[in-house]
Amino acid sequence: MIVRNATPADVPEIIDIWNAEIQSGFATFTTEAKTTDALIARLQTPWPFLVAEASGQVAGFACVGKFRDGPGYKYTAESTIYLAPEAQGLGGGRLLMQELEARLRAQSIHTLIAAISGENPDALGFHRSMGFENGGILPQAGRKHKNWLDLHLLFKHL
Repeated sequence: MIVRNATPADVPEIIDIWNAEIQSGFATFTTEAKTTDALIARLQTPWPFLVAEASGQVAGFACVGKFRDGPGYKYTAESTIYLAPEAQGLGGGRLLMQELEARLRAQSIHTLIAAISGENPDALGFHRSMGFENGGILPQAGRKHKNWLDLHLLFKHL
C-alpha cells in the first residue's frame, strides 16, 4: 500500500468511500453527500489531502481542514480519515495518519483534532493507538438516522 497526494482522478473513489458512510453509517454526522466539485475544490487548498492506494485502487483517504475561524486557531487542524471496508485492518490508516502528521508538522501545525462519533469505537481505538488523547465528550451533540450521537473530541500535539 502506498500513500500519495490525492488527485482529481481519485475523486470518484473518494466519493464512493465517503458517501457510503454518509448514507448509512454513524462515523460522520453529516447527511449531505460529497460532490465532485466540492472535493476538487478541496484538493486545491493548501491543506494535505492524501490517499492510500492498493493494487491501483483508492483504499482510503485522509485530509484536514481548519479547526475554527480566527487567527488564534491557525496552528490547529481537524482531521478526517476513512478507509474502504475491505481495506480496514491492513495498516492503511496508520500509513495515512503518519504521513498526514508529517506534512502538518512541516506546515507548523501544533495540534491535530479528531472529532469522532461515540458510535464509532474502532475509530476511537485507532486514534488512541496513534497517540491521540481525550479532549472531552459532547453528549448528544449530533443527530443522524433518528439517533442522538455523542461527539468525542481527541487531540494530538504534533
